[in-house]
Amino acid sequence: MRAVNLLPRDDASGKKALPLPVLAGCVGTVLVSALIAVMFLSASAGVASKRRALAQVQAQLAVIPAPAPPSPVVKQLPKERQTRVTALATALGQRVAWDRLLREVSQVVPSDVWLVTLNALAPSLAPVSTAAAATASSGAQGFEVTGCTYSQDSVARFLARLTVVPDLTGMTLGKSASTDAGAGGGGGVCPAGMFTFTLQGSVKSGSAS
Repeated sequence: MRAVNLLPRDDASGKKALPLPVLAGCVGTVLVSALIAVMFLSASAGVASKRRALAQVQAQLAVIPAPAPPSPVVKQLPKERQTRVTALATALGQRVAWDRLLREVSQVVPSDVWLVTLNALAPSLAPVSTAAAATASSGAQGFEVTGCTYSQDSVARFLARLTVVPDLTGMTLGKSASTDAGAGGGGGVCPAGMFTFTLQGSVKSGSAS
């Protein structure tokens, strides 16, 4: 009697395995997909964290009160500063170097002339000062010198010299009379036989050194 094999035939040996390049490509695709998924999840978590931090900062900013508007005094500060700067510049421009002026006058006094009084006012004070206004009514113009000499020629020579003093302007003869002329003469300012004179002018503005 002939033996018959009733077991199913093993066909597994007949199947062919996948090529290695295809298998490697599939594995690489899976790995890349997994890496992209991990990166996406990580980025999403970072964005969510940043959004929460931004929301917290915005909430804190909303709690901070708005700054108060500047007061009118602060708005006026630039204008007031400019006014003060202008006033200071004007004051410096009208300052007078009195030591230089007196030195210049002393250098032009003739040897036969003696000064009795010398009155001077700064240009900025002459128009507004009460004393200057009272002096102006008697003929003074900011600079006035009174003295004694022996002749009218000496008075004229002294006046001519004062006209060339750099810090003086508008020098004129106020009066000149002999102490023997008229009743009382020069009022006792100068000795008898001499001439009493008054020279007037103005101090130049901005004559500071």
